[in-house]
Amino acid sequence: MSSQPTTTPTQQATKKPSSTLTALSILTVLIAVSLAFFIGYNTNNNNNKTTEEQHLTSQTANLFGLKRFFTTTTPAVSREISKTAASRKTAGGSSSEKMSRTPIYFLSHGGPNVMYQTDHPAYKKLGQIGKEITTKVKPKAVVVFSAHWQAGRDMIQVNTAEITDLIYDFYGFPSHYYKEKYPNVGSREVANKVLDLLGKAGIKAEGVKRGLDHGVWASFKCAFEPESNPLNVPIVQVSLFNNEDPVAHYRLGQAVSSLRDENILIIVSGMAVHNLRDLWFSRNDSRPLPYTTSFDEALKKAATAPPAEREQAMADLLKRPDARQAHPTFEHLLPIHIGAGAAGDDVGKRLWTMGEGSMSWAQFRFGQVANSSSSL
Repeated sequence: MSSQPTTTPTQQATKKPSSTLTALSILTVLIAVSLAFFIGYNTNNNNNKTTEEQHLTSQTANLFGLKRFFTTTTPAVSREISKTAASRKTAGGSSSEKMSRTPIYFLSHGGPNVMYQTDHPAYKKLGQIGKEITTKVKPKAVVVFSAHWQAGRDMIQVNTAEITDLIYDFYGFPSHYYKEKYPNVGSREVANKVLDLLGKAGIKAEGVKRGLDHGVWASFKCAFEPESNPLNVPIVQVSLFNNEDPVAHYRLGQAVSSLRDENILIIVSGMAVHNLRDLWFSRNDSRPLPYTTSFDEALKKAATAPPAEREQAMADLLKRPDARQAHPTFEHLLPIHIGAGAAGDDVGKRLWTMGEGSMSWAQFRFGQVANSSSSL
């Protein structure tokens, strides 16, 4: 005969309070959850955050609200909440981790006549680069360094004015060149960021009022044609040093590199090969001169070198036998040193090149365009 389990009156009496306690615990949890989601745990520290950040902060704050509620009464539940909050934070990641750095572009800008030569291959390539910037990079501002602004030997100047006139820093062109307009506005806020970064890097710098020179606005008219592809963000121009030190300009780029983490685009404007004297002698012959080709390829090799080797490779360019032929003066080459310095660990890529007499139109980009398979 099998024995049946029996329940004593004492055991029955024990089960009733246990059931009641379980029900009360469940009710307590439900009340706590409701309170945690409606009491102001998620009201602090949400200023100046993105919607995604606010959502993550709200979730984490609500969970930590439950943690506070249960800390003294139910340690097991508290531990589980802590693990859940940590896993959500890890899965979500911080916004700085998610935000990709903006790339850097080196534009070979040519002369002011490029904006009228709409059938020139360089005009078309600048337009393609501009389209990539406006449709894929989508910066909130542009900081640009041009070969046509050199400040002091050890001093950098930054345009802090928001409204300025264009600078027509070229001679001997038809009168309508000097009536050209390019819509632009500066940003005192971005300019001050640049000045602050330069100061932290130990670089002497000052704010000034100065318009855009043709190294910026003429090439920007090709890249960001005001009617068909407007840039529509503030433009802050920064000078070069008035020296030919490649290392100093590389350091200048390193100093402002963190702007890229704030969705500010750095553009450096110069020319891959630039010999005006020989241009006049070979005006009717567009075939690239020997040094145009040799230096152009050397620049490609240096700019696309592994980041750990790039600074030295870029500096060595100025020591080449053909360097003074390709650049009788180095102001049109040094902007790419700034770009390479700002690139950090990002790799350089030559997007396109074309030798034309004593000029090379090579265009470069350092870094990738986020979430995009660039066709350039």
